[in-house]
Amino acid sequence: MNPELDLRDGADTQSNDSAPRTWHTTLHPALAALGAADARAWDALERGGNPFLRHAFLAAAERHGAAAPRLGWHPQHIALRDADGTLLGAQPLYLRTHSFGDFSRDWNWAEAFERAGRRYYPKLVCGIPYTPAGGPRLLTRPGVARGPATRRLLDATLELAAANAVSCVQYLFLDDDADTRAALAENGFLLRRGCQFHWHNAGYRDFDDFLAGFSADKRKKVRRERRRVAESGLTLEVRHGDEIDTALWQEIYPHYRSTFTRFGNHPAFPEEFFRAVGAELGRELVVFLARSESCDSRVVAAALCFRSATTLYGRHWGADADYHSLHFELCFYQGIDYCIREGLQSFEPGAQGEHKVSRGFVPVPTWSAFRIADPGLHAAIADYLADEARAVADYEAEMARHLPFRHDVEAAGA
Repeated sequence: MNPELDLRDGADTQSNDSAPRTWHTTLHPALAALGAADARAWDALERGGNPFLRHAFLAAAERHGAAAPRLGWHPQHIALRDADGTLLGAQPLYLRTHSFGDFSRDWNWAEAFERAGRRYYPKLVCGIPYTPAGGPRLLTRPGVARGPATRRLLDATLELAAANAVSCVQYLFLDDDADTRAALAENGFLLRRGCQFHWHNAGYRDFDDFLAGFSADKRKKVRRERRRVAESGLTLEVRHGDEIDTALWQEIYPHYRSTFTRFGNHPAFPEEFFRAVGAELGRELVVFLARSESCDSRVVAAALCFRSATTLYGRHWGADADYHSLHFELCFYQGIDYCIREGLQSFEPGAQGEHKVSRGFVPVPTWSAFRIADPGLHAAIADYLADEARAVADYEAEMARHLPFRHDVEAAGA
């Protein structure tokens, strides 16, 4: 593996698209090394306001060792430029030497490759480190012809994959863009359907208005959970990244770390990462805190989230003791309250979790795309994904039958 392979100038790559011949691709093995002008140009790309695609987030992940070779992440970001070097498009891209932290759910594929006498790693991943949140992956500058730019970025990605002899190219957690999925399928990618549980804002006035659509027993359950937290002697508050100083991060960070260590996992993001992105992203980082009145108002639990202009993304949670219903309050109910107050349209609290259904989070499909180099294993994985997609669709339908809404509200599209 050569993690610093140079790409050929895209102008030399033969293509049947209509992209100008002056367009070319450049490889960036360290996004943190981009100059200020390129960093601003990256943030100006069409990313749907997604905070995880901000240059500050991705560069901080590299700079503070989370998206770094020592943890199996070799940055290989591809930029599309015009003859003057102006950034026209880009994609976050990594050579991976294992699958920890990318949520690709491909561990059994690696085992199948080994049984077949093949090598699965390295693989090439377009996605956000440690973040199973949907978003655009092939980014383009506003006003640039998206079709030709997408094809040129894909050409460069496949060229890089061939030069590094990777077994698999992965585009993980695509946004709901049928054109992107079609472009990937046309280039030999297999689509994989997954499921997450998201909350949608139907124009609720407040939390009680949201609960009014629940059946009586489900509504009582949520109110009982919130009441137990309110009666527990805890004080809840919301802080944004630019409202958190070093001393407060020192209280918050152990809760992020404790959840990983409790389950024997590695907490990839150091405290310095959160301090950096908090300062850079400001209101795009949101933390829900619980303080104990009996412990000098010390922070005893925290839920770390990010947001765009339309969506709240739940990411990390931790507590130093088992407080009844506090997980539901900080990770779900506080987020719903926040979305209603801020006028956000959706809340994506993270991967998995059937317990979210009874609290008003609906099953939605997620999409990723995989291009397998080995023809035989490509065919076997294609069959597997077809069976899996049917099972996931059935699972979504089953989960939808357990939503807490009254039948008349369900019929109205809640």
